[in-house]
Amino acid sequence: MSTVNGLPAHILLVHAIVVLLPLAALLLVLTSVLPGVRQRLAGPNAILAVVVVVLVPLTTSAGEWLEHRLPESALLRDHTELGDTAIFYAVPIAVLALVVWWRGREATVEAAAGDVLPGSGGTATLTRRRTYLAPLSTTVTAVIAVLAIISAGAGVYGVYRIGDSGSKAAWTGTASQAP
Repeated sequence: MSTVNGLPAHILLVHAIVVLLPLAALLLVLTSVLPGVRQRLAGPNAILAVVVVVLVPLTTSAGEWLEHRLPESALLRDHTELGDTAIFYAVPIAVLALVVWWRGREATVEAAAGDVLPGSGGTATLTRRRTYLAPLSTTVTAVIAVLAIISAGAGVYGVYRIGDSGSKAAWTGTASQAP
């Protein structure tokens, strides 16, 4: 993908990353820490985080296309090197968002396994399904929450650094201090 309506696609795609990755990071922290938020938003956040992982390579590819059409500079080189690290921020956020969502699903199944089947006269219960991510363990929940906070913080800071370097590469020397 090179251009959209005559504009370099990178310029448009980067806005999606700058908004959606920090949003996914924020929702990751909220869903990993707050059970009420987890029930409502873990699924949508898992989808959002995976979408961000898909958008990052599209954005960096469009950025490489644009890079080859701009004059070389140290600022541009710094930005492209930092831009290549965006996937390393997006993937952990997506993986943890999927883990939080999956644990929520397993916790629901685990809770339902103790329910009595209707029409069984109160004697039959559902058979327990195997769980993989210890959905009822508070220790695992705490570890995931700590990892989520670290990954989210790193992701937001990484996107800030990438965006700042891109802004400097695009705008340094182009505007005057005087009106």
